[in-house]
Amino acid sequence: MKRRDLIKAAGLAAAAGAAAATTPAHAAKTIRWKMVTTWPKNFPGLGTGANNLAKLINEMSDGRIKVKVYGAKELVGALEIFDAVSQGTAEMGHGASYYWKGKSRAAQFFAAVPFGLTAQEMNGWLYHGGGMELWEEAYAPFGLVPGAAGNTGVQMGGWFNKEINSVADLEGLKMRIPGLGGEVLKRAGGTPVLLPGGEIFPSLQSGAIDATEWVGPYNDMAFGLHKAAKYYYYPGWHEPGTTLECFVNKKALEALPKDLQVIVRNAIRVANQDMLADFTAKNNKALEQLVNQHGVELRKYPDEVLQKLRVLSDAVVREEAEKDPMTKKVYDSFVAFRDQAIQWHGVSEQAYLNARTLK
Repeated sequence: MKRRDLIKAAGLAAAAGAAAATTPAHAAKTIRWKMVTTWPKNFPGLGTGANNLAKLINEMSDGRIKVKVYGAKELVGALEIFDAVSQGTAEMGHGASYYWKGKSRAAQFFAAVPFGLTAQEMNGWLYHGGGMELWEEAYAPFGLVPGAAGNTGVQMGGWFNKEINSVADLEGLKMRIPGLGGEVLKRAGGTPVLLPGGEIFPSLQSGAIDATEWVGPYNDMAFGLHKAAKYYYYPGWHEPGTTLECFVNKKALEALPKDLQVIVRNAIRVANQDMLADFTAKNNKALEQLVNQHGVELRKYPDEVLQKLRVLSDAVVREEAEKDPMTKKVYDSFVAFRDQAIQWHGVSEQAYLNARTLK
């Protein structure tokens, strides 16, 4: 009897061991993270970009990490996500770094610089030109690890309730425009206003602001901005390749096993590529709808206006760089890469695009 009991016990132990070996590690423990965003919940392009990133992390980790996305104001306010992740209220944040000028002036360079880098050039600078290392250095004092999590490509110039025929038309203009672009508008005589996405439409409709920039046709039509303004201007001189960000609480990231740390970082990188592809695929159709179905008046900024804005932009960006050593360090790297990219793209991308439109 004892021998039979011993054999039976050994068999049960072996079966238990085999079951444990075939049971996924995440079945015992799933890591649950919160992602707070500056975007309205499920907002096309930007909000869905955050959703896509959460899905990527879940799938790439085989369910070992599950990320729940909170839209603006669901957990914290749209412009409170930086502090929320820094303090550990949430593990991840999804937004745009120019919102955090008050935290770090250098942060603005990792979103968009007027007359700066395109999406392709931004990725080149970040991944292979030293930009990402500088970004991590800028966010280190806040206990955050940043990453490029999307790009809109060249944006539109904005929605206006009056025509812009000269630089004089910018004087006294109240426009929702963040970051360095807002400071340029101020130099041109306008009044920049910082508003989260969810407050733009009612402010424009009520006349609290005279104009707004947001993103491009795909996003702008989803917000219904064509119902609040008549004129739609291009190009987006202020945001030629806006990088969206995902920042992660450093302690939370480092607490993960090494393989999951790599998964989180690479999921962010995949999301960066996918968002640009999404905007590229959908913007033109949305623009056609705005013009042909909704009667939007598409206008190009006069050359005189663009030339003046470029001169002002160079001065604003240069002066901003002199305000602290970190910003100067980022500025020097950014400008050196931009000058290099201009040289190369002059005989590659730009030359090809010019050739493609020859009549």
